[in-house]
Amino acid sequence: MKDTQILTLSKKTYTYTILDAITIDIEVATNPYQLQLEELFTMAARINKKRSFLFVSKVLGKHLPIDPQKGLLVAALLAARYAESIKDLECPVREKLVELFGQNKAKFESHAFIEEKVNPVIIGFAETATALGHAFFDCFENAEYFHTTREELTGKTPLITFEEEHSHATSHRCYIPLELLNNNREIILVDDEMTTGKTAINIIQSIHAQFPRDEYTVVSILDWRSDANKQQFKQLEKTLGIKINSVSLIAGNVEVNEINKLQEQENCKDSFSNHETTIKFLSLSTFFENAAVTTKNNMPLMKATGRFGIDSRANTNLHQKINSASEVLRQHRTGEKTLCIGTGEFMYIPMKLAAAMGENVFYQSTTRSPIYIKDVQDYGAKHGFQFPNPEDQSVSHFVYNIAPGTYDELFFFLEREVAREDLKPLLDQVEKLQLKSIKIVFFVHEKG
Repeated sequence: MKDTQILTLSKKTYTYTILDAITIDIEVATNPYQLQLEELFTMAARINKKRSFLFVSKVLGKHLPIDPQKGLLVAALLAARYAESIKDLECPVREKLVELFGQNKAKFESHAFIEEKVNPVIIGFAETATALGHAFFDCFENAEYFHTTREELTGKTPLITFEEEHSHATSHRCYIPLELLNNNREIILVDDEMTTGKTAINIIQSIHAQFPRDEYTVVSILDWRSDANKQQFKQLEKTLGIKINSVSLIAGNVEVNEINKLQEQENCKDSFSNHETTIKFLSLSTFFENAAVTTKNNMPLMKATGRFGIDSRANTNLHQKINSASEVLRQHRTGEKTLCIGTGEFMYIPMKLAAAMGENVFYQSTTRSPIYIKDVQDYGAKHGFQFPNPEDQSVSHFVYNIAPGTYDELFFFLEREVAREDLKPLLDQVEKLQLKSIKIVFFVHEKG
């Protein structure tokens, strides 16, 4: 057996072998839009005792670079699926969305197509699904959105909290106005994938204890819950007297077998030839307003990210600001192949900017998740580097799947301005990528 990930197909059963150590058997039960699994994800091994494997999404812009328009497009597909399957609405845009998704270079601009009478509160899960949740929200004419956060805010008590046990960073906080949840509107929870559904159960229980309502919907690109996991949803419905809908693009069952122990992770000591790189600092603070809060280390936060709640009217205004800011970035483009990197849960605005910056622009984000790295064919984490988050030196961030020499230009997006010395560990890493140009982009200033 080769030391690579192997994909076999028999009827609707797929088997992935991860580094000759883990096998993942997937049985696809539903695939309403007939999407190809290889267009949605590959797989890697986690460095995490709670869960040994990771679905490495090809559409989220998290662990590997993507066409940013694909990231917006997959959210629109999820919104179309929700409209058709839960609200029984006609969705004429669906056919075009599926067609675009199958194209290598999709020309897609997100827009609202779910009518005003559908008025949910939409919640994206930090950190991985903050952009997915916001892009899903883009498809509604009349909704409100916020995303959970791992940030701790000075002098602020989160309205609700909950845990994500399998994650590398488990605690979620929601710093939002009371009126956002103090109602009986449908809540839609958006995540990239459900394996057990425990995270969704945790947040439903947390919300319902303070703000009971009749209906929740859980939306994910991939739904791998077992029959036992689904029964837990049914039991929660019965216990709380609620309805829980489930929406996904792919659903089925996953069986994991750990057949060998992974070898100890080798330290990468690649040596690269000297490469002259220019570094420029850009600010977009004239386009985006500070929120009247700071983090535990006195760092400011943006108002428009969705972290504090945003409605459809404000979202339209945000799109206009993003389009204007993208014009500034386009003027600073010098590369033929450009990579844009967002930071942690600051994903959506960087993704939208990348989508508006022209041809040959790719997008991904840093992550807190440590993944086993090995440069073998078809594996989901061939390259990687680690550095302390410039905005919070106590938190390690990782970037995966960027081979040296792949891009000639990098735009690195930081929500808030940081001291130049705090950027040195990051710059020491990205300078190994043999880039001609690095642009560090700030959005809000330290003093507002």
